[in-house]
Amino acid sequence: MLGAVLGGSALLGPGGATAVQRAGTAAVAPGPDADTARYPLDCGPVEPEVTARAEVDFDGDGRAETVAVVRCAAGIGTPPSGVYVLARPVREGAAPRVAETLVDPEEGMSVQSLTVRGRTAFARLLGYSSDEVPRCCPDRARDVEWNWRDGRFVLRAAPTARSV
Repeated sequence: MLGAVLGGSALLGPGGATAVQRAGTAAVAPGPDADTARYPLDCGPVEPEVTARAEVDFDGDGRAETVAVVRCAAGIGTPPSGVYVLARPVREGAAPRVAETLVDPEEGMSVQSLTVRGRTAFARLLGYSSDEVPRCCPDRARDVEWNWRDGRFVLRAAPTARSV
């Protein structure tokens, strides 16, 4: 299951964390508001919740993008996370658009931490070695990073830790 993340991607930071990266000394316009975006999540009767966010100008255009870690609000267990890169809306007044999915909730991963430095996002992903492992208690961890290169995100993953 954890290996499935290599087909996708991921990101996160402490709940509610926000970091705006500055390119050199030039000011960077803030990223899109993660709380107003529409995410490709089916949460049924509960709302999606943004658990972490970071702002960084990946493409160097002077306007930050927002990386958001999102999951369905749940009272118990550890719902899977999605990690999305948000861009400004196409038209003024519209919701921010999901420009890239780094981690799809369908992969069953949770995001423990998110940081950004320069044009690289770093995350620790938690997952499960089998379907028999209770969804409250991930037993695998992997550190990943996405580097912005040549107009796209390039995933690099460390070896899977055998236990959390």
